Amino acid sequence: MRNKRGETSPMRGRSRGQVTIFIIIAVVIIALVAGYLLLRSSIGVKEIPSNIQPAYNSFLTCFQDDMGTGISVLESRGGYIELPGFEPGSAYMPFSSQLNFAGNPIPYWYYVSGNNIQKEQIPTKGEMEKQLENFIESRIRNCNLRNYYDEGFVISMGEPNADVSIKENSVDVDLSMPLTLEIGNNTASIKNHKISKISMLGKLYNTAKIVYEEEQKNLFLENYGVDVLRLYAPVDGVEITCAPLTWDAEKIFDELQEAIEVNTFALKSKGSEADYFALKLPVDENVRFLNSRNWSNSFEIFPADNRILIATPVGNQQGLGILGFCYVPYHFVYNIRYPVLVQVYNEEEIFQFPVAVVINKNVPRISAGGEVVEQTSSICSNANTDITINTYNLNLEPVQADLKFRCLTEVCNIGKSKIDNESGIASIKVKVPQCVNGIIIANAEGYSEKKYTLSTNEEDSADIVLDKQYKLNLEVYIDGSLTSDLAVLMIEERGENSSNFIDSISYPGIKELKLSEGDYSLSLYVYKNSALTIPETTIRQCAEVPQTGIGGLFGMTEEKCSDITIPSQKINNMLYAGGKLNSYITPDMVENAKSIKIYARSIKLPSTIEEIQTSQEQIEGKAIEIQII
Repeated sequence: MRNKRGETSPMRGRSRGQVTIFIIIAVVIIALVAGYLLLRSSIGVKEIPSNIQPAYNSFLTCFQDDMGTGISVLESRGGYIELPGFEPGSAYMPFSSQLNFAGNPIPYWYYVSGNNIQKEQIPTKGEMEKQLENFIESRIRNCNLRNYYDEGFVISMGEPNADVSIKENSVDVDLSMPLTLEIGNNTASIKNHKISKISMLGKLYNTAKIVYEEEQKNLFLENYGVDVLRLYAPVDGVEITCAPLTWDAEKIFDELQEAIEVNTFALKSKGSEADYFALKLPVDENVRFLNSRNWSNSFEIFPADNRILIATPVGNQQGLGILGFCYVPYHFVYNIRYPVLVQVYNEEEIFQFPVAVVINKNVPRISAGGEVVEQTSSICSNANTDITINTYNLNLEPVQADLKFRCLTEVCNIGKSKIDNESGIASIKVKVPQCVNGIIIANAEGYSEKKYTLSTNEEDSADIVLDKQYKLNLEVYIDGSLTSDLAVLMIEERGENSSNFIDSISYPGIKELKLSEGDYSLSLYVYKNSALTIPETTIRQCAEVPQTGIGGLFGMTEEKCSDITIPSQKINNMLYAGGKLNSYITPDMVENAKSIKIYARSIKLPSTIEEIQTSQEQIEGKAIEIQII
């Protein structure tokens, strides 16, 4: 209102200001009341009656314990609480989809399935949060509050709904679940329950992913595995000797398993430039790598005759006198598969996950996302014909046998025959590919391998009789005396349906021989230590070569000669005894026998390279004798 002079009344302006202040004060009061009411529905312990507070504290402790248990399970199982579907391995690839570590199944982050497909199963952080939410929701209503029920408490819980957030250094859980605690005249109703637990789960998981990505990118585990292979096993090389080189495959595999276990544990995430085992990974946390020979693994070597690897000398064959010395080249190819458990840890927590290490043909596998070098059999995948296979021994007693089916160059694992309690027959009914002149290969403990030929496009059953195998102690006699010289015994089975090569034994390293009924060919080669030194020689070698100039255009040749100097060589082992024998072994001969003695005659110990080259021919013409007692 203006006065007569047009001035505003100061009293009216003050009234409007006072109204505004009152409005602001009212809004603040309403906000405070609303906040108070919200706080009363939260965890705040001050609003809970003192005689109810212990019960609620026990609930929070249970909540925190469930949360801690879930975090521990996530860390110990590679980020999983609920395990993904199990996938078994195979004889071809020994990995299942999980590694059994001290009774705790841990899903592989990388593995190769039984049918040779590379697979990854790495959980995301969101999936881990969801699994921890489900874990807490499934357990929280089972908190043990029995003591408070006994005291007269009335406790009711609504449906839980957890919201988990995994951070670098903590795990936060916001649990929405109506909880009412009542005793006497006091009641407390709480709906929201929040807990923040100090945990390095998020940071350890992030580090684990970096380590995994480095492995997939650089294949450092496979590269270290190849180094171990070349250091502890014969792979390729040349040695100057006239005697064959032999290795026991089982001993090689034992040494490789031990070496892989020790060398894998020696790996570490960081170290000096000169430290061979320092991986120099771009992480700050500690990383440990574990392997155990007791975990599923697979070792294959080619070529190998059963368990013995043999490299034969070059230079002692007839017609190779020009060499002037003997040497033994060798090259073996390995397929190796084994698991490694990666542990990322600090003083309090460990996050772990396993990966499969695969070495194919002496080289690291192709990284996930690429094509695996070896392919699955297209023939084996077309198993569409039913056959029944029965397996017995010579007395027609049932024998459980591992069975394979070979068609052309492909070999399919088809299972194991099992004894039926009603019929008493060891049998299996299985599907195999249609194949003309396919071969069933049967193996059973204590029996020799048996091969059975059938055409699955015409036949639907096979009765396979396996021959029992007998262990005999082996002794080798030269000129009537027991020898300790190196002897190589090669055993072949003769006959149209035989398995041909059976075994090779390097004596006296191996003094045991396994035989079953059959027609055999035995070849024995015995070598003696020597100090024969072949002096340096010069050989003049001539050859006809095209003439230079115009004469060469018309096909004219001329003789060109050159001198080849052969350095002196020391021969450590020379062939001096042995021979061959064909013999049919019956069950009566070996059933109660304890040992087999082989008798051979010696020849004059070679003293020149020419005599070394003729000694093989002399031994081939000699006969050996056996005595089974």
